[in-house]
Amino acid sequence: MLPPSGLAACHMVAFPRVNDPRGNLSVVEGQVHIPFDIRRVYWLYDVPGGAERGGHAHRDLEQVIIAMSGSFDVVLDDGEIKHRFHLNRSYAGLYVPRMVWREIDNFSSGSVCMVLASEIFEEADYIRDLGEFRTVARSAPDA
Repeated sequence: MLPPSGLAACHMVAFPRVNDPRGNLSVVEGQVHIPFDIRRVYWLYDVPGGAERGGHAHRDLEQVIIAMSGSFDVVLDDGEIKHRFHLNRSYAGLYVPRMVWREIDNFSSGSVCMVLASEIFEEADYIRDLGEFRTVARSAPDA
């Protein structure tokens, strides 16, 4: 069975928080707090002012995007609907299913964007052309 796709499946995920005078702690576990096993973790940092990241979709990979520090916006597009999410909390992440185009912009100074991914890197999973993505999304919305 394929994982969910489309903008309707995108949502914010709140992670457990332990508040402590010595510093707070949050945790995320695959198949517990998010709907997939975590196979890869990467982060974006020192993003120059005005720069954009993302600009692609994944055929099969699912992600959770977290603002570990600072803030940024994630613009999601399923080929029919676009929605902008503002991320600025390290104890919440944005679940992005397969077949959703993503662009990340409006990075604050010093922001850190961490991404939890359901698969290891595989170039063939990427759709890097928006026109191609829209064609694929329209022709097979549940593919």
